Amino acid sequence: MNKPIQKISPFLWFDNQAEEAVEFYTSVFKNSKVEAITRYGETGPGPKGSVMTIMFQLEGQQFIALNGGPQFKFTEAISFVVSCETQAEIDDLWKKLTAGGQEVECGWLKDKFGLSWQIVPTVVSKMLLDRDAARVDRVMKAVLQMKKLDMARLEEAYRAES
Repeated sequence: MNKPIQKISPFLWFDNQAEEAVEFYTSVFKNSKVEAITRYGETGPGPKGSVMTIMFQLEGQQFIALNGGPQFKFTEAISFVVSCETQAEIDDLWKKLTAGGQEVECGWLKDKFGLSWQIVPTVVSKMLLDRDAARVDRVMKAVLQMKKLDMARLEEAYRAES
């Protein structure tokens, strides 16, 4: 029996590097796979036989990549948040996703395709939801001083006395 299609899936528009991007993303995230590839036919707009779309999964989340041409580029208005349990996971993903890309700030980065990611420790949500406004303020100040987030520094800011 076929697995039902996810109700809402991010659709990523690439110029002509959808295959390269999907290969890269599925190598970065452990629980990943390519599910289906469609190819352009006689009517195009891409060259006949070239990849049109690739349906793939990253950590169980379904995505679709399109080779749609150069009309549109990624912007920071859309990013993917990756919740990490450990500093080692943050470090690993940061290193892989910034290769050929760009470190930004506050846990944000752009990969080599221009797609924005946020690599965030899961504990940050708990910290920012704390009822103690001074704690939240200290954590935010710490986040704003970092590019790659450092869990130890965030914990230190969270536990510091006012």
